[in-house]
Amino acid sequence: MSNLPIFDVAGSAMQAQSVRLSTVASNLANANTVAGSPEGAYRARQPVFIAEAVPDNPALSGVRVAEVRESTAAPVKRYDPGNPLADAQGYVYAPDVDPVAQMVDMISASRSYQANVEVFNSAKELAVATLNMGR
Repeated sequence: MSNLPIFDVAGSAMQAQSVRLSTVASNLANANTVAGSPEGAYRARQPVFIAEAVPDNPALSGVRVAEVRESTAAPVKRYDPGNPLADAQGYVYAPDVDPVAQMVDMISASRSYQANVEVFNSAKELAVATLNMGR
């Protein structure tokens, strides 16, 4: 919490986008994993954001991650009898993760993070310039 709420707003957005980037990275890292059962397959994760009032200034809202939800999509069933993880029928189960959609989400999160870094830096420069006016 700072005396200038713009830092709180931009900081909360940067923290939320950081969680979003981490979940996308996890989804991409596990996109090609397989399991021997549908229950053991990786489930894609997606953060859920909610608006949150800035302390000491309820007129402004920041953002925070309320939770990270797992996908309810069924795993993809593949016939691969040579795989050591295959079940008795020769099937393995892969997560229903679309790498292209995940990359789009990563680019969006990265740009949102960068935009909030710019807001943070601009606010810092304006605060410093204001303080220097008194010299």
